[in-house]
Parts: sequence; C-alpha cells; structure tokens
Amino acid sequence: MDLNYLLSRKAIDTKKSKVLVMRHVPTQPGVRRALPWLAADKPEVFNAYQQSQTPKAEKQLMQAAYLVSFIGHEPGEAVFVGVYRVAGHKPISYDQFMKKPANGVLRGLGVEFFENDSSPHIWFDLELTDAYEDWKGKLIVAWPPPGIAWTRWADRNEFPVKAILEENMLVKAMPGSDELGLTWGELDNLPRSWVHRLCQWRGIYFILDGADGKGYVGSAYGEKNLYGRWKNYAEKGDGGNKLLRDRAPDKFRFSILELVSPTETQDEVCRREKNWKDRLHTREFGLNAN
Repeated sequence: MDLNYLLSRKAIDTKKSKVLVMRHVPTQPGVRRALPWLAADKPEVFNAYQQSQTPKAEKQLMQAAYLVSFIGHEPGEAVFVGVYRVAGHKPISYDQFMKKPANGVLRGLGVEFFENDSSPHIWFDLELTDAYEDWKGKLIVAWPPPGIAWTRWADRNEFPVKAILEENMLVKAMPGSDELGLTWGELDNLPRSWVHRLCQWRGIYFILDGADGKGYVGSAYGEKNLYGRWKNYAEKGDGGNKLLRDRAPDKFRFSILELVSPTETQDEVCRREKNWKDRLHTREFGLNAN
C-alpha cells in the first residue's frame, strides 16, 4: 500500500490531477522543532508556512491541483499533515506579506523571509480537505531518495506506507523540567499538552539573554503557575521586569531551575527564588534588580 493508492481511495487520481507532495524539513533548528506543534495545534500558521515557497517550488505548485503535505520524521520517512486543494495563487508584496498575522508568528519562531524585496512573491490559496484527516500525525510513509529533494510529483514516485500509528507523532511528550529549554518565540506556540503541564507546575525559572549571556531568576506561583508567568513574557517581552526592558526578547531563553509543589506557600517559593539569585549572582552580574 502506498500514498497514491490512498489518494485514489479519496477520488484523487494522481495520473489525471497534478498532485505535488512536500516533505517540510526546515533548516533552522527552532523552526524544525516548532513546525510539528503548529501543524497539530495551529493549522492556520502551519498553512502560512507553506503558502509561500522558493521560486522552484512556486513553479511546481502553480501547476498542481493538490498539495499533500508531510513533515520530515526520521531519515527517509515523513509524517502526514494533510491534503490541500490548490485553489489559486496571487502575487504579494513584502508589506502585504508581513501584515498577515501568521507570518509574524513564524518570524518570531525564526523563519527567515525575504526582506523588503521589491519583486512580488507568490501567495498560494491552500484549502485543507478532509482526506485522511484522522491520520494526521499518524500516517508515516517512506520518502524516496534523495532526501534533499523535498518536493515530488505523486505520479512519478512511490511512497510506501510504513505505519499508521495510534499516537499522534506531531507532538511528543514534553521533556522533564531539568531538560526543558524554550525560546521566547516558542512560549506562545506550545502544544496544548505542554501548556497543561506547565499550568500545573510552580517553580523557579531562569531567563538567559543570548545577546550578552546575562541571566534573570524569577518565580511562578500565581494563576496558571509557570505557564501563566511565561505567557506574560510572551505578551510583553520583559514581563514587567525593569532590567529586561529595552532588551530584545527574541534572544531570551527560558528554563526551569526548580519545581515547587503547588501546595507550597508564596513565601516559600520566594525564599527559594532568593536562594537561586544568591547562588547564581544574578543581582551583581545579571538582570535581577532586587
């Protein structure tokens, strides 16, 4: 069984309709990590990622009736996202491009766009169909070599089905608190399952400013705990902290120093926060004002 057979079962004949298959493998590590999250929980932002393309892919997509979208999984494999009908395309200027809210989200995650290019780019109208929507994140196919060729015409290739999983592979389990590290752009785009866990955790967190290596220690014990506090940074950048103002939040990196029981008092959480400030010397050499 392969992808072309599956498409035929949904009345998409790859010999009669031009069907382009894409395997998205972003080169930027942060984008590569976040793209599956967007596909799972923010499909409109994921779609924006593929609605503009490189010049070569533009020419291919302009000929296509359908786009079958995958994300790179293991080497030589791809995980299914969806089948899109190519409803049309139009030229778009840089200003028009950047006014689209989804593109602002993508830029915050590290996607590199064309900058003030006077020549128009093409914006594709991609309409998600319901074909195999229940297999999103679960259908795994083999990607024909060479892996570097990330666009293929369906009728000229074979994509054997390797697995149809019970678990959605687009969102993996959140790392433990001692391994979790997030960029500022990721804070507002986390998988729902990660948000749920962070809402349960009180704790002491650390912000590293990648611009100069200085650090800030903070604590979270209010509504929605760590997520609630970090959400505030996502919205305001500095989180209301004096020494974080006038710094570029896209350089911030967030991690957890210590988890605290939800039953601990505010005074105890603050005591532990003070202890970490003392140990890391973030008043003398970092970004803590008190």
